[in-house]
Parts: sequence; C-alpha cells; structure tokens
Amino acid sequence: MSENKDQKFVYDFTEGNRDLKDLLGGKGANLAEMTNLGLPVPPGFTITTEACKVYLASGEAPAALRDEVSAHLAALEAKMGKKLGQSDDPLLVSVRSGAKFSMPGMMDTVLNIGLSDESVVGLAAQAGNERFAWDSYRRLIQMFGKTVLGVEGELFEEALDEAKAAKKVTVDTDLDAADLKKLVTRFKKIVAKQAGREFPQDAREQLDLAVEAVFNSWNTDRAKLYRRQERIPSDLGTAVNICSMVFGNLGPDSGTGVAFTRDPASGHAGVYGDYLQNAQGEDVVAGIRNTVPLADLEAIDKTSYDQLMTIMTTLETHYKDLCDIEFTIERGQLWMLQTRVGKRTAGAAFRIATQLVDQGLIDEAEALQRVNGAQLAQLMFPRFDEGATTTLLGRGIAASPGAAVGKAVFDSYTAVKWSRSGEKVILIRRETNPDDLDGMIAAEGILTSRGGKTSHAAVVARGMGKTCVCGAEDLEVDTKRRRMTVGGAVIEEGDVVSIDGSTGKVYLGEVPVVPSPVVEYFEGRMHAGADDADELVAAVHRIMAYADRVRRLRVRANADNAEDALRARRFGAQGIGLCRTEHMFLGERRELVEHLILADTDKEREEALSALLPLQKKDFVELFEAMDGLPVTVRLLDPPLHEFLPDITELSVRVALAEARKDANENDLRLLQAVHKLHEQNPMLGLRGVRLGLVIPGLFAMQVRAIAEAAAERKNAKGDPRAEIMVPLVGTVQELEIVREEADAVIAEVEAATGTSLKLTIGTMIELPRAALTAGQIAEAAQFFSFGTNDLTQTVWGFSRDDVEASFFTAYLEKGIFGVSPFETIDKDGVGSLVRSAVQAGRATRPDLKLGVCGEHGGDPESVHFFHEVGLDYVSCSPFRIPVARLEAGRAAAEAKGSDSR
Repeated sequence: MSENKDQKFVYDFTEGNRDLKDLLGGKGANLAEMTNLGLPVPPGFTITTEACKVYLASGEAPAALRDEVSAHLAALEAKMGKKLGQSDDPLLVSVRSGAKFSMPGMMDTVLNIGLSDESVVGLAAQAGNERFAWDSYRRLIQMFGKTVLGVEGELFEEALDEAKAAKKVTVDTDLDAADLKKLVTRFKKIVAKQAGREFPQDAREQLDLAVEAVFNSWNTDRAKLYRRQERIPSDLGTAVNICSMVFGNLGPDSGTGVAFTRDPASGHAGVYGDYLQNAQGEDVVAGIRNTVPLADLEAIDKTSYDQLMTIMTTLETHYKDLCDIEFTIERGQLWMLQTRVGKRTAGAAFRIATQLVDQGLIDEAEALQRVNGAQLAQLMFPRFDEGATTTLLGRGIAASPGAAVGKAVFDSYTAVKWSRSGEKVILIRRETNPDDLDGMIAAEGILTSRGGKTSHAAVVARGMGKTCVCGAEDLEVDTKRRRMTVGGAVIEEGDVVSIDGSTGKVYLGEVPVVPSPVVEYFEGRMHAGADDADELVAAVHRIMAYADRVRRLRVRANADNAEDALRARRFGAQGIGLCRTEHMFLGERRELVEHLILADTDKEREEALSALLPLQKKDFVELFEAMDGLPVTVRLLDPPLHEFLPDITELSVRVALAEARKDANENDLRLLQAVHKLHEQNPMLGLRGVRLGLVIPGLFAMQVRAIAEAAAERKNAKGDPRAEIMVPLVGTVQELEIVREEADAVIAEVEAATGTSLKLTIGTMIELPRAALTAGQIAEAAQFFSFGTNDLTQTVWGFSRDDVEASFFTAYLEKGIFGVSPFETIDKDGVGSLVRSAVQAGRATRPDLKLGVCGEHGGDPESVHFFHEVGLDYVSCSPFRIPVARLEAGRAAAEAKGSDSR
C-alpha cells in the first residue's frame, strides 16, 4: 500500500467515534466513543489501521508517523504533567492492538512502557509503594521480552514459579519488593541471553518497538488462524492504542476486572464479570489467579461498584447491546479501559435479541440481524441426559454451553493430531493462551482449572461456539505428566471425559445425550406458547416467526422418502427440492437393476423395467402424500450404473475361485462382463445423468410413468400432488429436448388412461459449466432450473470432492488459498458467477422460469444470502438444516431492505 503524504495516521481519543472502526479499530473507536460520552477514560491516542497497512506492505512505518506520534505524545505529556519515562515521576503508557473485529488474545499488548532502571525508582517514590513499582517493571520486561523481542514466555514463567517456590508462596502477590528486584535482574538476564541484546532503557525506543510489534502481530500464525476460523478479512490491519497507564496493582484498594452488561453465557440480566484485587488487566484474562465474582466488588469498594453499574447501564443503552467492559480501579478511582459489543453464546444471542426488542431498544428487523444460522445450528445440538448415571469429577464455571465428550488431551499439538485421526478430544489446560488456538479449534470442548468467564479460554470458546468449563479448581492439571487428578482419581491422557458448559460439571466417561429443546420445538413436541415453555425456545420461536414473515426465498428439503419428507415438513420445509431416485434402487431392489443392466434383448429390458415401475410408483405415492399441496422435485436417475453392481475386485475373485472349483455361475460371469464393460476411469464424468436416459431405452420413461401414475392416484384420492421432474447433468438443450419429448408423451398417456389432468413441470439441474453458460438456450426447453452446486463446484474447480478434501484441502486452508472450503460455502467469484449469469440468461429467455438450488450450499448461511441476492426462488437442503436456511433467508431479506433504505 502506498503512503499518502496528506494522510493522518494518529487520532487523539477526543477526535474519534465508534463509527470509525475501519480506521481506528474496534478498541480505538470505542475508547473515543466512551471519551465523548464523558466516561472516565485514561487519555491517549490511536495509530490507525492505515499506518499498519503501510508497514505490512513496505516493512517500514510511514515516514510521517514518528512526528505525528511525537506531537500526540507531547500533548499527552502536557495533559498528564509528566513525561514518558521521566526518572523522578514517569508517565507510563500501554500499547495495545485493536482490529476492526474483535480478535481476543490473538494480537499483542505491552503494559508499563516507560519504566527503566532509573524511572522505577521514581515510580516507587511517587506511589509510595516500592513493591508496586518493581512488580510493574518485571511485568514490562516479561511482556516486552515475549512480545517484542521474541523470548519464549515460559522462561519468564519458570523464573516466576521458582521465585515463589523459594519464598514458599503460591501467588505472585506474596512476593515482596526485594523478591521482585531479584526477579527483574533475572528477567533482564533472560532477555540478554535469549534476544542477544539488553532490555532497552530508552522509553521512546520501547514505545516504537512495541508499536512495530503490534503491527507484526497481525500476521502471527495464531492471528491468521483465528481470522480464517472467524472469516475475518486478512487485509484490514490493526490499529495501535497508546493509553496512559492506570494501575490496578497498587494494593488492596486497587484492582482490575472485566464486566458484562448481561450474562454472555445465558443472556440473563444481572451483574456478571470477574474482579481481581491488586492486579493488572492481563492477570484476569490470562487466568493466572482465580478471580472473584464482580458482585463481590460491592463489598470491596461500593463507590466504584455503584459508579460501574451506572456506566454499564449507560453503555448498554448507548450501544443497544450486550457490552463487554474492561476496567481498572486505581486507589479507589474507576477507569474505563475498553468496551465492545460482547461475544456471547448462541442461546444468549437469541435471548438478548428478544429482550432488547421488549425493552424498545431495537426492532424485530435488528433482532434478526443479531443472530445467525450458525448459532441456531449450535442450539440444535444434543445435550446431556440429566437422568443418566454419571461419575462427577468436579465443577467449574459454566463458560460456554454445550455437551462435549472426548478423550482428554493436555496440549494443542496432541489435540490437533488426534482430531485429524478421527478422535474426539477435550483440551485440558491450567489456562489457555493464544498459542492454544489450533488445539481449541480441533477440540470438542475446553476445560481449564484456572480462570473465569472472562478468561482467554472462555472468551475464545464462546466466540467459536465451543463448549467450555473454566476455573475447575478441584482439578489438578499436570500438563508435563499429561494427567489430571481430582481427589483420589487420576485421569490420564486418552481417558474419556464429558464436560457440560451449561452447568460447569465435569464427568468421568461418556455421558449420554438427549435432543435439545430447540429440536423438540421444531419437531412439534414442545410448544413455544405453553406455560412451561423453555424461554430459549420462546426466543427462537419469535425470531423464526419474524424471519418467515419477511423472507422472500422459500425453503425446501432434500428428501428421498416419506419419513424424511414428514420430518422436513415439521421443520418448516415448503416442498422438496431434491428427491434422489437412485436411493430407491438400493437394498433388495439392486437385483432388479442388475437385471436391467444384464438385459440383452428389448423383452428382457422391458421385463426389468416393468418390475421396477410399481415399486417406484409406491415410493412416489408415499412422498406425494407426505408433501401434499407442496412441490416435490424428483430427479431422474443420476449416478453411474456401476454403482449398482458388485465391486470389480470382489466379483473377479469370486468368479476366479468358482472357476478353480469348476463351479462357475453363469450370472456371475455375465455380471463380471457387464462390470468390465461399464467400468470407467472417472465415473463422475462418464455414463450418468441424462446420458443414461438416452443410452438405456425406457429407463427415464419408466420413472416418468411412475411419477405420473402416482400423481394421478393421489389426485383421484382428493390429494394435491405437485410433482416436478428434473433431468440431471444436462450439458446442451438437445439432450433436454429429447427427454422432454418422451416425458410429455408418457404423461399424456397416463392422463388419458386415468382421466386426470396432471400439471407436471419438467426442468433440469444446472451442474455443468456448459449448462450455466448456455442457460438461455436450455431455458427454451426447461420450466425450471435447480442449481446442483455440489457437482458444479467439482466441475468448475476440477476437483473430485472425495479425493481432494482428504488429500490437500487442509493445506489449502492453512495457506490461505481458501478461507473456507468451496464445498461448504459457495465460491462467489467462480461458481457464483456462473450461477448469476445462468439466472440472468435463463430469465431473459423465460421470465417465469422457476429457480432453485439443491446442493449442500442451500443450507449454508453465507450461501443463502448469495442466493437471495441473485434472485433464486428457493433453496433446498437436508431436513436438519431447514431452520437455519429459513432464518438466513429472513436475515438476507431484512439486510437487503435495510441497505435499500439507507
């Protein structure tokens, strides 16, 4: 990125506001907003994300940045009445990252910038507290050494542990000034040895190096991994916030804490958060000492507590949402260090959205934007069976709800390794840190023996929707010996444990699960309006009802039998978008398909088709009855015929052994011959789909007849069948014209024979690039298109899904080639571009062309928004994903309406 000479790279907190997140990052924008609201924010300034982009692009900070920082630093020094690093009364500052989107713990922070061998003495004199000054200095060397100079953090931790052991104490607050002086000396030696340079004594050098370290932290492995996980763009850069220090480690009348305006785990109103006396902010997040509940602050410092409660109300009303707040109390003076819209669990998101509607802070359209399909999917996961016999190991803080079962592992490397081998794991740590992110992603759940609801483990787990139990003090975690002990029990690595993030309970072994109440609601077994209705179910019901009112996209199901169709209907399906008829030929019917394949004469083929016809018809009658009054799109036979035949190797061995025994079976010999004849090097691009219907006479005609006769039977039974016939794998309009001509003739015969008028429509699945590119021609013969985005993705990318996902997709994701698998979320630039052009060309030819999608993307939240945008009529997905698609279709409509009104 090139530098603009007139560009402003530094903003005072008084100059910004919350709408400047792109420029000032979330933290800087919100610090400015709190300053504007008149809240007690320590003075400071923000270096913009634009400066970071220049640095990352060129390897150097913008030329103008140093002078701008100097000017703002001078203004800050004048305001505070002291200079950075001043020997007798030093101004100290924090240097903290702050991207547009919250990335908790992923980037770097350095506190107490400005301390040196000289200024620490001045700080001690000014504070009248020698221990505090040396504690602040050792913290600076530790954070600076790790963050800026790249020293292994465990070296500092080991030195601190040894100092506590020598003093025979367990917490760092029991170390006195003399102990901390010795620790500072040791820390400086660690820096000199490991970094190859002395710890810098010049305050401005500390500041400049810390700013560069924060810029560099944007591209650390953990930050890149988190961005991929959360789908945060990689080109945003981070702002840097330079804030005058306030101290929570000045004694028992000081402290630091994190507060939430509502419970981020449940959404309930109340006083939620953690407080730690005589500590700096990093201590709370790191979980190195267990905190007390925020409510205890009232007894410790009622004045500060009351002021904090007032500020929390102000912030929630101003932001109209759950706010996450960091604060410090310095000798009875409350300071606000940060606020942001807080991360929350899925259940909390739905509850809070409806609560805020009831309070009149937001409307229903905004409530719909406050939740998403991924959260709804989380709420549909099973939970532990409360009636099951269990062995309780302990109990911690319920940090992020859910029921997670897996094998105990004690480091991230093992979590990732075992997970890739198909094992379900629970990551167990004393406390997590940003380096554990890949293990947290791989694990089913996270368990820590330290930390509270605002610890790193809790905040990150909630953001990812992972089950998490924190601060389980009864559990003694020994990561070096890879075991956990509680009472007399020892849990070794590999032992199965179960954790309940809703109660904080930890169990030995596998606890059985039961359906979630949200699934019970969708199944119709729980009524949202009942007196004893679950409040979460009531919240989900309200938001789903609004989504259904505003959405334009209809939602259908991919279902192949009446049972799945009925479940889909209970989940809100408005029809079937894909019935795969090949699933009807499996099991006992496979033998009839073998007869069809082995048929040498027209008579044998007709006999095989005649045997299949009534079975197909019965299937369709049941399906049309289950979906009475709703459309049912039936795809004619699609997969390669060899899928209905025995495995070539297995059959060859069987025939060879029979021949060796002189007991050869004529049918096996014919089968083997047929298998060899039909064997293809790449069957997904071979004889399948419409090609089958054209090569095997009567096959598609039999299926169309079964559909038509089933529809006629249902109509004569006073039903309302609405069948749609879909021809698969069409690449040219001529293929569709031939099949349609045959189908129309069969339908006319059935109408004449049954005396019914059948309004059956005939269309095609667009799953080949050529079909998309010639959509205008194909629409001349098609009454509807359904985009088969699974195969369209394979053919556009040249990927065989079954092969590539197992072989190199992980590497592509890790290298950032994919932000997400194109089979999970539609590739808008490639596959999406073909869909968009096919929609336009198809409707140009046939304005009333019905358009849908039946690939797995039909249930993916982000893809649903794309399908709304390009103008499809419906999406179709598996029954379980129907509620997600309904919700996202509503969100897409509300979002589009909001954009139009702006």
